[in-house]
Amino acid sequence: MKIFVLFTCVLFTALGMNLVAFEVAVDKPAPDFKCNDSNGNEHTLSAYEGKIVVLEWLNHDCPFVQKHYRSGNMQKMQRIYTGKDVIWLSVISSAPGKQGFCTPDKANDLTRSKNAHPTAVLLDPLGTVGKKYGAKTTPHMFIINKEGTLVYNGGIDNKRSTDPKDVDRATKYVAKALNELLAGEEVSTKTSAPYGCSVKYK
Repeated sequence: MKIFVLFTCVLFTALGMNLVAFEVAVDKPAPDFKCNDSNGNEHTLSAYEGKIVVLEWLNHDCPFVQKHYRSGNMQKMQRIYTGKDVIWLSVISSAPGKQGFCTPDKANDLTRSKNAHPTAVLLDPLGTVGKKYGAKTTPHMFIINKEGTLVYNGGIDNKRSTDPKDVDRATKYVAKALNELLAGEEVSTKTSAPYGCSVKYK
């Protein structure tokens, strides 16, 4: 029963449990959600009003994700920006039996072994949060500003490869957008094509 409760994620929508995927729009309010993390703590987007929020779709078995974790790129970004009061939520939407699915214990073990530094790892095995945002790949990145507006939707960078050497050669869209927000500037690149493995929805 405990594990079942940990896995529960609920969308705030007038239509109830609507699992139809769609593309959220930048410069529009980001959809609220309620989802438990790997430690059983509940998170809602609305609870982070006044904070910049990053949503990172995660599947540690995906070679594109491995590129960013083996190089240390993702962990470095997590450390830098959570240190600047940014909320960083890694979201696992892989369904049970699918690549990347994690129990709470496994998610915590991976976070420790990868030396990752997100604010929390959200468990979304029903895909409710992922489909609400239209998350397509791992990683697929979203940034929400302090006013709750979605200001970035896309890839972590522009190098669609699994080679860790490409990290330093890339245009780093997420880092650039966060630096602009922290400087009080408007995000200059608001959308890009996400790349990686498909999210393994139920």
